[in-house]
Amino acid sequence: MSRYRYGAWNDGPDPLAAPFDGAAAVDGLAERIIEGQSVREALRDLLREGVDGRRGLDELRRQARKRRRQLEKSGRLDGTLSDIRDLLDKALELERSALFPDPSDDARFRESMLDMVADDTARAVRELREYDWRSPEAREAFEQINERLRRDVLDSQFRDISKALEGADDPAAAAALKNMLADLNQLMAKHRRGDDVTDDFSDFMSKHGEFFPDNPESFEELLDELARRAAATQRMLDSLTPEQRQQLGELMDQAFSDLDLAAQMAELGDNLRALRPDLAWNGAVRMDGEQGLPMPDATSAIAELADLEALEQQLGQGYAGASLDDVDEEAVRRALGRRAVDDLEQLRAIERELERQGFLTQGGERVELSAKAVRRIGRMALKQVFGNLQPLGRGNHDVASTGVQGDLTGTTRQWQFGDEEPIDVVRTLGNAVTRHLSAGGSLDGRIALTPDDFEISETETRTRAAVVLLVDQSFSMVVNDTWRDAKITALALHSLVTTTFPLDAIEVIAFANLARVIAPHELPDLEASTIQGTNLQHALMLASRFLDRHHDAEPVLLVVTDGEPTAHLDREGQWWFDWPPAPETLTLTIAEIDRLTQHGVPISWFQLGDDPRLEEFLDQMAKRNGGRVLAATGDRLGNYVVSDYLRQRSGRRRRA
Repeated sequence: MSRYRYGAWNDGPDPLAAPFDGAAAVDGLAERIIEGQSVREALRDLLREGVDGRRGLDELRRQARKRRRQLEKSGRLDGTLSDIRDLLDKALELERSALFPDPSDDARFRESMLDMVADDTARAVRELREYDWRSPEAREAFEQINERLRRDVLDSQFRDISKALEGADDPAAAAALKNMLADLNQLMAKHRRGDDVTDDFSDFMSKHGEFFPDNPESFEELLDELARRAAATQRMLDSLTPEQRQQLGELMDQAFSDLDLAAQMAELGDNLRALRPDLAWNGAVRMDGEQGLPMPDATSAIAELADLEALEQQLGQGYAGASLDDVDEEAVRRALGRRAVDDLEQLRAIERELERQGFLTQGGERVELSAKAVRRIGRMALKQVFGNLQPLGRGNHDVASTGVQGDLTGTTRQWQFGDEEPIDVVRTLGNAVTRHLSAGGSLDGRIALTPDDFEISETETRTRAAVVLLVDQSFSMVVNDTWRDAKITALALHSLVTTTFPLDAIEVIAFANLARVIAPHELPDLEASTIQGTNLQHALMLASRFLDRHHDAEPVLLVVTDGEPTAHLDREGQWWFDWPPAPETLTLTIAEIDRLTQHGVPISWFQLGDDPRLEEFLDQMAKRNGGRVLAATGDRLGNYVVSDYLRQRSGRRRRA
């Protein structure tokens, strides 16, 4: 028997959380798509806002920005320089205190020497290096200057390396530090040549591991951390005033001149800059807190600020080709904690889950919704534009005559040769039992079925329709703010036809300078054209071809437009545009309408806007064709179109 052990939950993803709800995510996409966004834009905004209780990119970015402001207020960058000045002033004060009681000329001479010391901190330290301190306390304070500089500079470059500085004046300790830097530069140089340094890194860590308490697991990890801190140190120096930068540079040179490390440190800086040129190596950083920060703390703060600057850009996803894979997970962990990493991983999983659950298909840069997702979005669009009507059940029809391919009527009849309706098993077996008993048989044996025993269940006759929706895609639909409603209408009608009346055939045709058939998966991403032209003639030609392929179905032709025809196809198949409409454009368009009229296809025109020329054209076409014109405002367009579809498909008109 398996045994399990349970303990307290120690951060990380909730093990009892409900699984990701792909349908809810699609609903979030649907709301944005219905508002006019493309699939990619809707997915981008969904990731920004978050889903399923997880923080989105915008919230993570806000947290990163908040952390950046906290760091900028955490202190000043001149902490080490200020502390060195304080140590120098302390040494001078202690020395003067020791000299004051001494009445000798030597004491007065020493006081005059101290009075002549430069105000510049770096020059003062250099001038006092050979001074013979009378006060032991003053000598100790002055010696702390070099010790402090060495510790701060090395801790700035190598995190928490202070242990290596214990006894730095000891030749053995200084040699160990120098050897580590030499070996590190050799390792860097070998990597720059493109050689594999895996084994060399292992040897390096075995030899010098005490200098790296973080214990990096690979050369790349070591390189990234060193380069990150080196870049931050350079930016810290750039952020000081020119005078502060000069003084600190001179002090650092003096501190390392005795250890002969200046050349090794300079070579290391060159290697790091060459291997990680993508880092922010230059540029001032503004930090205006009240307390001065030592160099290691200032370097860590600036390194984190650089991470946060890059992280904000990554989370913003505002650049070309942006992807969640661009977000540095380690930077998120350092800046925002483990929970933020879990939120990021959940966001990354959204696309994978949408694809796994059958809502999304991807290929290269293309992101498309599957038929499953389009149907769900269509239902939402249908609910929005047609919500004031009672929902229609599957197979809801008005024709009551019996026939095939319909819903059960509740009645049965005897089977006849050629019938294809479903067999009523209960009535069939009942007929066989009754006949068997009437003939004197018993129920203890087998009962044979005869053709006369079979009964079938009668079904409604379904009125099958062929539906064509022509949607004006010209740029005027955007200018007149009607494109969004036209797109919602197409989604809603497609959803109604394919789900409630699955035997009906539907085709959506968009027309601008040219017309084209819109595949179902293209509907959510459908955009208005930026090219002038309303080529109704071409759209009607495509509609005629579709209806010809379904000549035995009820024809339903619906046209949504906000302008009269202004384009047509010439004899070479090229499109022609003219405004006002050229006589040839009108002639060819009317010829297509007449062709449909001859085949018994009435056209329902849905006029958007109040263009008098369009109103006159549509009135004449309705009289010519026998259809009708409905002036639909944008927010009622979907209701009008869907209602007219239902009206026409129930009219039982058959094409000639």
